Amino acid sequence: MVRARLEPDLKTKAEHVFHRLGLNATQAITMFYKQVELRDGLPFDVVVPTTTTKRTFEASDAGRDLVVCEDAEDMFQKLGI
Repeated sequence: MVRARLEPDLKTKAEHVFHRLGLNATQAITMFYKQVELRDGLPFDVVVPTTTTKRTFEASDAGRDLVVCEDAEDMFQKLGI
């Protein structure tokens, strides 16, 4: 048995995603634990954002310094690729 306290909004949003995947919370948690066991660690990278990354996130959240692209082709063109 696992008991955890979650923010209600986080729980609701996560369970909505689980539902779209055809899973309930127990199945999703079981899958997470199984992946931890199989990988002998977390199934995703966990890192502390650098100062530059934090500033970039803050700017993006505020709508600053954004480059808006019409589609993938436009994005590649703006990137010079």
